[in-house]
Amino acid sequence: MRLLKATAVYLKPTTLRMFFFGFSSGLPLLLVLGTLSFWLREAGIDLKTIGFLSWIGLVYGFKWVWAPLVDRLPLPLLTSLLGRRRAWLFFSQVGIVASLCGIAFSNPGELLEVTACFSLLTAFFSATQDIALDAYRIESAETREQGALAAMYQTGYRLAMIWAGAGALAIAGMATTVSGYDQGAWNVAYLAMAGSVAVGLMTTLLSPEPVHRGRVVFTGPKTLRERIDENVIAPFGDFFKRFGKGAFIVLLLIATYRISDIVMGVMANPFYSDMGFSKEEVAAITKVFGILMTLAGAFVGGIVTMKIGVLRTMMIGAVLSAGTNLLFAALSNVGHDLIFLTVTISADNFASGLASSAFVAYLSGLTNTAYSATQYALFSSLMLLLPKFLAGFSGVVVESAGYEGFFCLTAVIGIPVFLLVWLADRYVREKGISSE
Repeated sequence: MRLLKATAVYLKPTTLRMFFFGFSSGLPLLLVLGTLSFWLREAGIDLKTIGFLSWIGLVYGFKWVWAPLVDRLPLPLLTSLLGRRRAWLFFSQVGIVASLCGIAFSNPGELLEVTACFSLLTAFFSATQDIALDAYRIESAETREQGALAAMYQTGYRLAMIWAGAGALAIAGMATTVSGYDQGAWNVAYLAMAGSVAVGLMTTLLSPEPVHRGRVVFTGPKTLRERIDENVIAPFGDFFKRFGKGAFIVLLLIATYRISDIVMGVMANPFYSDMGFSKEEVAAITKVFGILMTLAGAFVGGIVTMKIGVLRTMMIGAVLSAGTNLLFAALSNVGHDLIFLTVTISADNFASGLASSAFVAYLSGLTNTAYSATQYALFSSLMLLLPKFLAGFSGVVVESAGYEGFFCLTAVIGIPVFLLVWLADRYVREKGISSE
């Protein structure tokens, strides 16, 4: 009975809605990073360039810059028709469609700059969508239910990654008409991905606007200084006021918690390609089976979070996320072995799903609903800045130290994260601060 009661939260309309919004959020990310890196490698782009192009992902790390606008600024016509959150969702989703079409009609082998520019635009609109989606999710339920919402969100997110990864690779494979690299096949695949954004658009149009609990809105003419104080300084100041000196421990934890996975992830697809795995094998194992394991990890993480707390679950996730990277180091020596690849992907993705579910719940608990979009954007941006910056040098490390050395390094840099989780847990317990 207790298990049924614990899992009943996943059947609520608010929770189920997060599945489709998660799909909308997860679709663009892989298309400007993971899947794109496979395309670039096939087009003959070197590893260093692919690594540096991963800095496009830094856009997600700077979304806090325009988050106050998404949090407060009404969009002409759209806001009156859809509400503030849904207006920004609709606007960003239309932008994703347009920029993905731009990637689809580009040719990285001839004009890499054009592909990069449209990828940058896709990342910008995707980050904008995430700002509005995070605020929508936080305002849709109480803190104690955020773990379940995060798990369902992750489910949709990871299924979108199956489609943006395995789906795109499968479509490109079926559309290939020549031996070797086929530019036209990738164009078809990305057009199909652009059409898939319809899932997010329909969900936005059919969902209700959330209740904006305690959120301050524009209330008449104000000076520029007043607007900056209200919409930029106040959200950040509120966080430091609530957490005091412990804010720096929390921010350092946020900045490093996913560092092992993010730094490693940039080289994953080039690694599979260099190990001799075909697009079909990568699609079946890493993009389908692997992501299903991520979903299992996310659901387990949601339930464990409700049972033992967010921070304790994050401790487990930190150890597993760093440790499973060593399996990739072993795979680099084993070579083309589908069974070993399956084991490696299963362990790594399960750990990633569990850690992500707990981490999203943790970030949600840190926010004040008066500034939900701005504060969550700050936290999730900080989560990406350092890892994405370091990931840009991943190609350089691989070319100098090899894949084995690279994967071992990504495991080592995850060790301090466990200590930071412990420090954050001890601080909030001593001060009686709620972060769960």
